[in-house]
Amino acid sequence: MADLHEIVEFMDEYLGTATVPDAPGARNGLQVDARSPVEHLCAAVDACQATIDGAAREGAQLLLVHHGLFWGDPLPITGRTYRRLKALLDADMALYASHAPLDVHPEIGNNFLLAEALGLEIEGRFGSWRDLEEIGVWSTADLPLQDLVARVAAACGAAPFVIPGGPSHVRRIGIITGGADSAIPEAHEAGLDTFVTGEGTHHSFHDATELGLNVIFAGHYLTEVLGVKALAALVAERFGIGWSFVDHPTGL
Repeated sequence: MADLHEIVEFMDEYLGTATVPDAPGARNGLQVDARSPVEHLCAAVDACQATIDGAAREGAQLLLVHHGLFWGDPLPITGRTYRRLKALLDADMALYASHAPLDVHPEIGNNFLLAEALGLEIEGRFGSWRDLEEIGVWSTADLPLQDLVARVAAACGAAPFVIPGGPSHVRRIGIITGGADSAIPEAHEAGLDTFVTGEGTHHSFHDATELGLNVIFAGHYLTEVLGVKALAALVAERFGIGWSFVDHPTGL
């Protein structure tokens, strides 16, 4: 058993929760408190009804997520928000969310872990998002585009959608997990020929092809599984508790 607030204090310090910029209104850190000591924690990408209910069934006292419940002004506690909070409170289960701090962390961040899963050695940073500078990572390589696509499929567990706007043999690859198609121009400006991210908008096809960039959309959900799993494993080992992952893929 471990004290919840000792776990929260550790994660806040390790992730730099108070210092990493995020979207306006993003609430990183402890979002819902609880009173029970933590014997088992669950990790999930999203704090949705399915993952909250799944973690409760597994007897978790703490749910760690990448996408939390609160992103802006306080919500009225009605409808879906009420049902989610009631499920957490009924289970006396705490909720901790880490969005941008988990994306950019140099050890367990989504971008770093995806690069590692692809067999790439990080050589630099690029890209900006809101007040967060150099959110992405880049690596050099020397392999056919189709080989990189196969690596992405193996790492993420599904065939990605590919815009082959650049060379058929790739040499400079950038990664920003999640929905980062807005960084396509910055990837081009950074001298990259291939960009791996989660999902994109319709016009990103024209952005990529007109700039001469390969873009690999591997799935918003699938590119952001690695970080929260790594955080859960780290916390479980440090505090001597059990952990599990509640998988609820969106297909996006």
